[in-house]
Amino acid sequence: VPVNRLDVTSVAICSSICGCLLCPINTPLLKLLFHSFFSAGNTQHFTFNNTKTEVTSLALFFYSGLFAYNGWNYLNFIIEELKDPVKNLPRAIAISCTLVTVVYVFTNVSFYTVLSPEEVLGSEAVAVTFADRVFGIFAWTIPVFVALSTFGAVNGILLTSSRLFYAGACEGQMPEILTMIQIQRLTPTPAVLIMALLSMLYLTVSDIFALINYVGFATWLSIGAAVLCLPWLRWKQPNLNRPIKVNLLFPVLYLIATVFVTVVPMIASPVETGYGCLMILSSIPVYFLFIAWRNNPNGSIDRWVELRRVYKS
Repeated sequence: VPVNRLDVTSVAICSSICGCLLCPINTPLLKLLFHSFFSAGNTQHFTFNNTKTEVTSLALFFYSGLFAYNGWNYLNFIIEELKDPVKNLPRAIAISCTLVTVVYVFTNVSFYTVLSPEEVLGSEAVAVTFADRVFGIFAWTIPVFVALSTFGAVNGILLTSSRLFYAGACEGQMPEILTMIQIQRLTPTPAVLIMALLSMLYLTVSDIFALINYVGFATWLSIGAAVLCLPWLRWKQPNLNRPIKVNLLFPVLYLIATVFVTVVPMIASPVETGYGCLMILSSIPVYFLFIAWRNNPNGSIDRWVELRRVYKS
């Protein structure tokens, strides 16, 4: 989705600053890991007692894990901003996933080196409890770094998801008002505002894990439907020009995993998956109000087009 280079550069600078500021928290965690875990042998908290092993529970656990590691997926939304995406996109995904996995695993190992499973479950903020136990008077730094990490995540999501709305509107799949951009900065302002409104709506849910399950079900059901198009098109249009030709083994494995994380939660948690279905179905009235009536001269879409002209003028 084309945007101005200054906009993308500013996002990259913000992300880099957040990463640099987060280094002081990662370094003490790694030091504590090697000192306490490998040297002192504090392994008593690394236990799988009372672990839920039911298939239904595992499927729901995947939502939380996929939420934490889902940053790689947002790279696909800004592929037009990349130089040589055929080479750099897989490289960026592989490097980012590897680094995030290493940091997350080391961080969790550090937590369980100091805290017991009961303390982790009973803590409202595990990182803060960990900091109080380890860093003493410098424990206040942990909430600051957590806030910076959250800011970095919001920064990236606003950049990518707003472009997703903008691209969908340009393709005629979302209301045309979302194709509007701010003249000076060339930023898709209406799409960003929609993202902000949706975010505030999600804040009304007090249980973060319930929210992850709502959004997770809707997200992976949609992604699974999109991935299903790959083998379908390969079968229906085998001679279609494909600059990037993917081995069908990968989408098939992905679809199997997607079926697992969407069908099983419908049995384990029908209420939460029901809310996820409602989130998807809520797009139907939007489609009929703003898309299906596009060619109707008396339709409401003309009003939005007129607003767009006024906004640009």
